Amino acid sequence: MAASAPTPHATGFPAEGRCGYYVAKKKRFCRMVAAAGRRFCGEHAGAAEEENARKRILCPLDPKHTVYEDQLAKHLRKCNSREKPKPDFFIQDINAGLKDETEIPEQLVPISSLPEEQLEILIKKLKKASEALHDALNDPNNGDSATKHLKQQASILGNIEKLKLLGPRRCFVEFGAGKGKLSHWVDIALKDAEEVHFILVEKVPTRFKVDGKHRKKNSVFQRLQIDIQHLCLNRIPVLSRERLPVVGIGKHLCGAATDLALRCLVETYGARREEGNEEPSAKRIKNNKADKDLGAAAEVGGEGHVAEEWSPVAGIVVALCCHHRCDWRHYVGKDYFRARGLGALEFHYFQRMSSWATCGRRTAALEASSVPRTRDDESEDGEEHDGGGHRGPEDRAGTLPGFLPAEEKERLGRLCKLLIDQGRLEYLQRRGFRAALQRYADPGVSLENVLLTALPAQAPPADATA
Repeated sequence: MAASAPTPHATGFPAEGRCGYYVAKKKRFCRMVAAAGRRFCGEHAGAAEEENARKRILCPLDPKHTVYEDQLAKHLRKCNSREKPKPDFFIQDINAGLKDETEIPEQLVPISSLPEEQLEILIKKLKKASEALHDALNDPNNGDSATKHLKQQASILGNIEKLKLLGPRRCFVEFGAGKGKLSHWVDIALKDAEEVHFILVEKVPTRFKVDGKHRKKNSVFQRLQIDIQHLCLNRIPVLSRERLPVVGIGKHLCGAATDLALRCLVETYGARREEGNEEPSAKRIKNNKADKDLGAAAEVGGEGHVAEEWSPVAGIVVALCCHHRCDWRHYVGKDYFRARGLGALEFHYFQRMSSWATCGRRTAALEASSVPRTRDDESEDGEEHDGGGHRGPEDRAGTLPGFLPAEEKERLGRLCKLLIDQGRLEYLQRRGFRAALQRYADPGVSLENVLLTALPAQAPPADATA
């Protein structure tokens, strides 16, 4: 009989009063009438009982589905949840940063539950730490090239071009690539540049990708499904073989992903590693002549060390987003915080308070506007980013401290964002980069409109970009 018992993968349900036996050959349930109180018709009752005698158990690899016990061994060999061999460029937590358990508070109270006095102390610390900051974002001469009112992709591309990062024989690594649209536009702008590679990094499968549509002979696209936390660029064949200068790019690189990407570029690719060494080295390694000819940099040590030679990272252009999703362990600006008497506890509350900069304005803007939302209000994977995407518990109405005016909350939120980003700037500066923050789009286009850019402070050798 070409039939089988109902499976968990069968779609739909039998019609009311009809047999519940799924006929695999016909891809539907049996349409015969079942007796009152019975699940199966007389034809299928015996076969169903025989099949049901086989015991189904939870899959040990993924308890979300079941399997016949007598077919477990066969199932484990092909189960989609089985552990697959890790690629060579996977090194567990290589970009995660050092984990210091003593700095992470055991219990963290939500901002909405903090006593007013304690919140006032936090705000005083924030203002004191921000006093010496020069807010480059308010410089009227900064960001003119961003082409106000244009869409974000075009604006980011304009800044990449302004920094003279568009050229031949280099590799663009797009972090949090999503559909790969940013790389798509960079490829178009490069025209006929030779030996250009694109590496698109995304930790989840993505539908409607655009990188597969490119057919230019001079451009090669490679997509890596991996968390940035575990990515070692040095072990990607095209980079280990060609030692290409890398340009790190990203559109709305969420929270901690920005810190992971910076460490991946500066400390992983920007430093040579011995084969099989899975931990960041604390000592510097001098490059040989061949490395210098290809623009490789000397390895740098812990936070606070400055790179002495040219970095193989030609530039960084990243649109920042969602500071409330940052993480102290991954954060690259810890030394900057500590130098101001701030630690993990203050960082936790400041990253939560950063959402005040956009959540109120975005709600008011949407309510006042008759224009429907566009795709520019979403990231490449469809998640909200502009003005409080990935919104946390401190973003919701009614949870913000009532004694603070809305305008003051917004200003404090911007200070939190600036303080976190300033730590990132200092991190890059200590490693031999000229880093800057600028607004790359009008708030009407995106409330998350700050761009982080960095270039090596020392120009590359003449033969490195030939």
